[in-house]
Amino acid sequence: MKERILFTSESVSEGHPDKLCDQISDAILDAVIQKDPSAHVACECYITRDFLLIGGEITTSCHVDYEKIARDVLIDIGYTSSEVGIDGNNCKILNLINTQSPDIAMGVNRGDIALQGAGDQGIMFGYASDESENYMPLPIVMAHKLVRVASSLRREGKFSHARPDMKSQVTIDYTEKEPRVKTVLMSVQHDEDVDMDEFKKYIHDNIMVPVVKSFNLNTDFEYLINPTGRFVIGGPLGDTGLTGRKIIVDSYGGSARAGGGCFSGKDPSKVDRSATYAARYVAKNLVAAGVSKKMEVQLSYAIGVAKPISIAVDTFNTETISKQKILKIIDEVFDLRPGIIIEKFKMTHPTFKYKDLATYGHFGRPDLDCPWEKLDKVDAIKALMK
Repeated sequence: MKERILFTSESVSEGHPDKLCDQISDAILDAVIQKDPSAHVACECYITRDFLLIGGEITTSCHVDYEKIARDVLIDIGYTSSEVGIDGNNCKILNLINTQSPDIAMGVNRGDIALQGAGDQGIMFGYASDESENYMPLPIVMAHKLVRVASSLRREGKFSHARPDMKSQVTIDYTEKEPRVKTVLMSVQHDEDVDMDEFKKYIHDNIMVPVVKSFNLNTDFEYLINPTGRFVIGGPLGDTGLTGRKIIVDSYGGSARAGGGCFSGKDPSKVDRSATYAARYVAKNLVAAGVSKKMEVQLSYAIGVAKPISIAVDTFNTETISKQKILKIIDEVFDLRPGIIIEKFKMTHPTFKYKDLATYGHFGRPDLDCPWEKLDKVDAIKALMK
């Protein structure tokens, strides 16, 4: 019997406790950057039953009401009572925000953007694959779309009895030349008085099947919905949440390696964020140019130093040119200094919304116009491949 080649990725909705923290951290970042583009922000949140802790380091010349921002995020998502998960209007909020160390600022704050040093040391990974239209692995983009569609239907009032906390999981069978969907799993928080048979039927017929069809894949998949049989207690009432705990959900669903830091709550001087976006930009343009069918790019930085310490690539034996030539192309086509990345992607512009990225992934977003997703280096790469 032929051994099956299976791969699974998961996603979570805007109401998941960890994602609540990511969204609050990024909403605070947005509010600060909008008033003070040169601010340094590293905002972390911890949420549990009717309690939110906001901590981290923020150095800025502006005043921002952190508590109001946090409450607005919770209420907008639908957390307006303790029964549902947390009462955004009345929960206790503790603000322990401090300022950034001047030792870090000394290496980052430089007049010339080309000389701006990295906000920290670290390793970052970017990835792209030609298996989907947006150069993302199928399992993660399908998992994201499931919870994104379910959340939209809930907000529109079409998904009766659904509450904000949801999770999805997709298993793709890569055994044959064409991938197939093997299993789709969804766990959706619901009201106490729900007809579970109708609830599950709605999820299968109106969420799972349409999403799978949108990828032109098979609909005869196995599926599981709320496998414990009940999911009433959810959100921070059922589980604590932390900023940055869903980095695999945020990136490539496990198809690529992950760096050492998360994205949310960090201004772009932190290379955990800006350089990870740049690494995706490099990988996507290389794959789109035909350099390889898959590409993983690793960047490393030293705190206070502008240029990457190292650049490495993994093509998973799908390359059409040598790896040495790929590295030479990266060096000639892409400027990976933090200040240049920030300027190119306009990451401190007041209209840039980090909170939009805090749910449903930071890469391959069909619903957002992310600058690191643009294929504007393909022609330059192709010219150097000859």
